[in-house]
Amino acid sequence: MTDIQKMYIGGEWVDSISGESLEVRNPATGEVVGRAAFGDHRDALRAIDAAHAAFPEWSRLLARERSRYLYRLYELVYQHRNELAELVSAEMGKPIREAKGEVVGSADYFLWYAEEAKRVYGETIPSSFPNKRILVHRQPVGVVAAITPWNFPVNMVARKIAPALAAGCTVVLKPAEATPLSAIRLFELIHEAGFPPGVANLVIGQPDKVGEAFLKSPKVAKIAFTGSTRVGKLLMAGAAEHVKRVSLELGGHAPTLVFADADLDLAVKGVFESKFRNTGQMCICTNRLYVERSVAEPFVERLVARVKKAKVGDGRNPDVEVGPVINERGLEKVLNHIEDARSKGAAVVCGGNRLTEGDYAKGYFVEPTVLTGVERGMRVLEEETFGPVLPVAVFDTEDEAIRLANDSPYGLAAYVYTRDLGRAVRVAEALEFGIVGVNDGAPVQTQAPFGGFKESGLGREGGHHAMDEFLEIKHISLAW
Repeated sequence: MTDIQKMYIGGEWVDSISGESLEVRNPATGEVVGRAAFGDHRDALRAIDAAHAAFPEWSRLLARERSRYLYRLYELVYQHRNELAELVSAEMGKPIREAKGEVVGSADYFLWYAEEAKRVYGETIPSSFPNKRILVHRQPVGVVAAITPWNFPVNMVARKIAPALAAGCTVVLKPAEATPLSAIRLFELIHEAGFPPGVANLVIGQPDKVGEAFLKSPKVAKIAFTGSTRVGKLLMAGAAEHVKRVSLELGGHAPTLVFADADLDLAVKGVFESKFRNTGQMCICTNRLYVERSVAEPFVERLVARVKKAKVGDGRNPDVEVGPVINERGLEKVLNHIEDARSKGAAVVCGGNRLTEGDYAKGYFVEPTVLTGVERGMRVLEEETFGPVLPVAVFDTEDEAIRLANDSPYGLAAYVYTRDLGRAVRVAEALEFGIVGVNDGAPVQTQAPFGGFKESGLGREGGHHAMDEFLEIKHISLAW
């Protein structure tokens, strides 16, 4: 790709006002895979104006009419799933098999919310007066500014804009500057689906400038953000000036608990999937593994054997399971976490190094790594690594396992492996996390709520619960 891909504002493809653009590089090879227009607050304000102008007509459409647009978009995304997956793999390094799964899951969000658009229900409440009736009406909040990350560049977009559009909101999307190409292609499909001009808008630009425009404009009613807790707090503080609604899916530090009565082979499979899918670059991936002491040795042996079999490389190769990390900054953080743990007494039982020879020379590759003997005070147990590094610690009792798991300011996802039904219920209910997978390393589904406790965020995405994030409740009192 050599042409500059434009932004989508008011139903038209436009250059940035500044005329600037950015290069998008494949983190596996360093090659330029595309260029995109790169804007600032002026482009964001132009998109906000377009969304604001389109809101009255879009919000008044019959729910069935909005549903038809979303259903058509679902069909287009599914038809172009392989093309979109190839873009995802090229711009952020995701293994192509995972990229295909991401895109199919993204299409499912448009299908699900095509149906949910028709299920925005109100209610009547018995009045205290004979000449009054109480009606409860739900209506769209207005213009939604959505900010999405690079690690799931299609799925995160779909998960935000699908319920917003279904609810009758209009949208301005700012995707991550590392992965704009798949978002651009998705908006081409939105255009092909025939959405009215201004209903969905795409701005690619400077995060601070675009974010400031979202926060300062009184025309933006809602901020929907996925990213770091640090940035989420800044957005939450900035949104207070106009009392904007916010939904925030922030950092994670997911623990996995493996009890002695667990099916160890199932646990190995689930832990590998949770930790090394998307090269460990997921907010819900296992970041801390706690294994009951009596089975720690055999479990780690099986886990290491599986990790050593994982093929590392360019995600566009169909046999690759672990791709590169996103960029130099991400690489440095992963390597620093490994070295910090090693210097404080942890044992590197698998991996631990950057890969630099041959096909790895121009990419950001780290060997899938397993550490044992990790303790509090090591960064891998204190921070989100966001890479293919798995620290293993041990516990002796159920209460200790729960305490260790909950000892974090984050509460997005957690995992439990046990064959004891009572323990499964007790532990799942005691864990302070918004998502708990019991004997399940991949618990996310379209129809289920996604979101966290504590500093992992506010609000929920997915399922019918996401619609609530984009709807206001109005009390109408009828008197005669």
